[in-house]
Amino acid sequence: MRYDILVIGAGPAGMTAAIYGRRANKTVLVLEAASYGGQIINAHKIENYPVAPHISGFDFATKLYEQAKELGAEFVFEKAVSIEDKGADKIVGTPSGSYEAGAVIIATGSDKRKLGIDREDELVGRGVSYCATCDGAFFRKKTVAVAGGTRTALEDALYLADIAEKVYLIHRLDKFRGAEADLERLKARDNVELLLNSEITKLNADKRLESIEVKAKDGTVQTVEVSGLFVAVGRVPENQNFAAVIDLDDKGYANAKEDCLTRTAGIFVAGDNRVKEVRQLVTAAADGAVAATAAVKYLNEKA
Repeated sequence: MRYDILVIGAGPAGMTAAIYGRRANKTVLVLEAASYGGQIINAHKIENYPVAPHISGFDFATKLYEQAKELGAEFVFEKAVSIEDKGADKIVGTPSGSYEAGAVIIATGSDKRKLGIDREDELVGRGVSYCATCDGAFFRKKTVAVAGGTRTALEDALYLADIAEKVYLIHRLDKFRGAEADLERLKARDNVELLLNSEITKLNADKRLESIEVKAKDGTVQTVEVSGLFVAVGRVPENQNFAAVIDLDDKGYANAKEDCLTRTAGIFVAGDNRVKEVRQLVTAAADGAVAATAAVKYLNEKA
């Protein structure tokens, strides 16, 4: 079957694009490598999305998925690994075959960035985690650390402060990229300690993580005993499979402006995988709407 619009990625941008595509009466297929929702599904609570305060990321993603399904969007849980541009036809390859569409919206978002130190991969699930809301409950009344200076790092530390006995927040700089209000809330917590201008250099473990070595900018090194380490040092855009049809910047983000257009006619990008100043839930949804509207216009002009 040939679809009008094929969306790669079932995060907020991709599912919003699916909704707008179906409302324009276009056939829509969404390809998703893992689970619908993207990274927002791990958010304990969303407080900055208009008219939906205090909703969990899981509930938000589920409602968005159900809305797209109700409108008639199809979902297939396969990873898109390539796009071939054949003019009016776009062929999207997966490990098991291919799908054909008139237009493609790449809404792959981003994947977790790792610390890149020895034993990190080995200890995933044995003390090292990239999702505080997924794994935090395993560390109730224990000592944990959060690595990073991102908005997610601050939110993770706040979430864990309600569960763990003590939380270390470790950041290589002395400034954070998250909301100042979240930082002030952390500073007010008795069980949170900030280790700034510092980075984790070693993970110590037998069968599970036992401690971490933290090196400060002045060269001093301290060993911090922790049962868990939550890594929140940013994301890596998932665009490399599509470099043949879209331009990428030096960090791997799709070079597309607010119009979500790429250098290839009929191929659009939406969400956190494109170059942008603000990466938030609301801007991802906006991108999905913009990209789908552009795709519908492209298809109608072709027709």
